[in-house]
Amino acid sequence: MASGFFALLDDIAVLMDDVAAMSKIATKKTAGILGDDLAVNAEKASGFVSSREIPVLWAITKGSFINKLIILPLAFLLSAFLPIAVTIILILGAIYLAYEGAEKIYEYAFPHEHPKAHLESKEYTEEEILTFEKEKIKSAIFTDFILSVEIVIIALGTVLGEDITTQIMVVSFVAIVATIGVYGIVALIVRMDDLGYRLIKASKSEKSFTKTIGQLLVKALPLIIKGLAIVGTIALLLVAGGIFLHNIEYLHDLLHGLPSIVAEFLVGLAVGIVTLLIIKAFKKVFLSKKTVS
Repeated sequence: MASGFFALLDDIAVLMDDVAAMSKIATKKTAGILGDDLAVNAEKASGFVSSREIPVLWAITKGSFINKLIILPLAFLLSAFLPIAVTIILILGAIYLAYEGAEKIYEYAFPHEHPKAHLESKEYTEEEILTFEKEKIKSAIFTDFILSVEIVIIALGTVLGEDITTQIMVVSFVAIVATIGVYGIVALIVRMDDLGYRLIKASKSEKSFTKTIGQLLVKALPLIIKGLAIVGTIALLLVAGGIFLHNIEYLHDLLHGLPSIVAEFLVGLAVGIVTLLIIKAFKKVFLSKKTVS
């Protein structure tokens, strides 16, 4: 009886060790999505009155957990009964990631003018402000759902060959860490300028250390969000390229001589450009037919 109990403990210890090792690999694989997730959510969680930033971010965080509760069981069911579907979704997700990365580079290289909205200077009622807030929260939660699908499927793709218990533990761990990590960092980022203004206000002289730090924090916020967007774009292409190289043997054999990071970036960028051209051509044809009709 005792020997059986200790054997069970040994099995659990081995399992936890395997889960920890695979969780580390899965987290690395999803790191690219997390960079983009950070940039997107930092942008969506900013622009509110200072007192509403944390409540809004908490509402988005709760929505993110609900997203994971919906996505995780579906992903595990597919893995158990239709594993080929996970690979297909993984490839489709990689195409979307590559397209998103290429589109961001295209927008940066060839910026197009956005229609200027006519802003009226008027006082908004509390009801109007709350409606705007709810709409922005819904938009952020929907974006999080798409990114969460990508994170879960990529994490699941790293442990497809393992038993279902290991898959559940690894992917659930990655999903929880992704949610807490991303929104925890976003909370710090969106509060940077508020802390900066507080330090500026508290400083008693023009050249005080606290005022310098405060001004630095205020100026750093937009740069950090922009930097995250750049890093996220590169990471999207690397993640997409990595998925293609690991799941399409021909590409892996074709580029095996290159350093992995270079091969992943080139494949991600190439697929992104092709997808971008196809979508733009489709839109052009569709819009021209719509105009004619």
